[in-house]
Amino acid sequence: MAQQRRVQLSTQRPTSTVCVLGTELSLDVCGSAPAGAVSFHVQGTPGAKLHVVHEAQSVKLPSSVCRWPLGTRPEVLLAMDAPSQDVGDEKVRVSYFREGGGVPVGRAMLYLTCVEVSLDADVNRSGAVSRTLLDKATWTWGPEGHGAVLLVNCDRDDPGAAGPDNRDSAIRSYNGPAPAQSPLFPISPHPSFPLLTPFSPPDLKDMSQMVLRTRGPRTIFAGHRLLLHVDFSDADKVGVFYGGNSVALEEYKHVLGGSKLSYTVKPGRHHEESVFYVEGLAFPDVGFSGLVALHVTLLESPEKGLLETPIFTDTVVFRVAPWIMTPNTAAPLEVFVCSVDGNQEFVAAVGALAERAKCPLTVCPVPENRQDRWIQDEVEFGYVQAPHKTFPVVFDSPRDRGLKDFPVRSILGPDFGYVARQAPEGASSLDSFGNLEVSPPVTVRGKEYPLGRILVGSSFPRLGGRRMAKAVKDFLLAQRVQAPVELFSDWLRVGHVDEFLSFVPAPDRKGFRLLLASPSACYQLLKEKQEEGFGEAAMFQGLEKVPKPTINEILANEGLRKFNNYVQ
Repeated sequence: MAQQRRVQLSTQRPTSTVCVLGTELSLDVCGSAPAGAVSFHVQGTPGAKLHVVHEAQSVKLPSSVCRWPLGTRPEVLLAMDAPSQDVGDEKVRVSYFREGGGVPVGRAMLYLTCVEVSLDADVNRSGAVSRTLLDKATWTWGPEGHGAVLLVNCDRDDPGAAGPDNRDSAIRSYNGPAPAQSPLFPISPHPSFPLLTPFSPPDLKDMSQMVLRTRGPRTIFAGHRLLLHVDFSDADKVGVFYGGNSVALEEYKHVLGGSKLSYTVKPGRHHEESVFYVEGLAFPDVGFSGLVALHVTLLESPEKGLLETPIFTDTVVFRVAPWIMTPNTAAPLEVFVCSVDGNQEFVAAVGALAERAKCPLTVCPVPENRQDRWIQDEVEFGYVQAPHKTFPVVFDSPRDRGLKDFPVRSILGPDFGYVARQAPEGASSLDSFGNLEVSPPVTVRGKEYPLGRILVGSSFPRLGGRRMAKAVKDFLLAQRVQAPVELFSDWLRVGHVDEFLSFVPAPDRKGFRLLLASPSACYQLLKEKQEEGFGEAAMFQGLEKVPKPTINEILANEGLRKFNNYVQ
């Protein structure tokens, strides 16, 4: 339904107003009727499309009815279908009559100027901003859905910056050669994205475009103001930049977001489009669904000393793209490993395997890992994606041991983002990301999970059980697209899900297998070895400072057997 605005008329003096393309004006023909008038006649110039709503019937004008009775409280609706060439170039006249009178007892004249004001984004998710009939103020999921997508600008395009780009209010440019595509997620630029060129600053390419279109006589905007604004509740979730008609990096200014809730746009004399760049500042989380709304309002400037009157508002809703975790069944594109004292053979073996797989290897040396070898526990890789851009994002766990600075120092960079969550209540072993896995795409009881489901280890609800930090779990739940499943892992000393399950690729069925550790299978194997005469073989040989029970001793330990039966 079109936006509608009521316009008061006057028989004392002509009235002038603006009609925004795509909206309706409701003319107050009854309120301006002179005393004694019982009917009216309305007519307009060709550009003014008129309807009279009389006794619940809408009649297009002109019609066979010459005069309309005022007693039934009729309504006159007006719309225009093209921007005006000049101010006041379309007119509507309302003539009032007494009972049986042939001469009007009063006339109201309305001068109209039609302008187009439209705030547009990539609502149809094609990779390019275009006009659309879709509802820009709503957002729906799925391949048949609609709504613009926003990326959290969490990479670091300027290597000299202290942190990710979403922590400042500046446009960052990488002054070296163009950053190579990430080996984790090769990115193909969208061929139809029209306004970003190879010479655009990389920071702008991480942002979504929003275009304000204005058409009509430019002089009309001298008495009106175009205000771009953001809701107070969204101001810390989004940033907007504007460079006017310049392509120079230094001309781009931060105009919305943070403490800046509004910005007055001055339409150019020779330009009908103003291009803004929008960045996400925060991922979906508790209290933030991921939806942000940006508005443009046309304000009518009244006489001095009076408040401006809003006469039209257009709204675009963006959804901040979720952080999406990648399954380890995907083809390996980069391997990270820590080199610490005493594991040189292991690093060499991993390097040889990576070379066979033709996969780049990144070795984190001792000065960076500070003797912390558990890189799987420190970070998890994922990505963010919009129609115009995709880039990987590393999720930094709250464990914060020797590797705590490695993600920011060595992974965060151009087109490689960073996100972290802390555990104010104190991190437990279950906050390490060995306790965070994701399944491949799967269908469960008819419900599709095209991005898989996240798996985290937890405890049964009992006193003293360990759980993943609330901030981490809330973050994972808020992303929505990989609905997490909690598994019982607190029975393990370390308590990570990757200690007892792993997904591997398979050529048939669902395309993968879930490898699951089995205490029962282990007892069966030990029993077989005992029967083959290896009962006195000691376990854990080569390890220091740990007991080395024999197979016979393990099988004779009833307490251990009962616990493993429970675990199974």
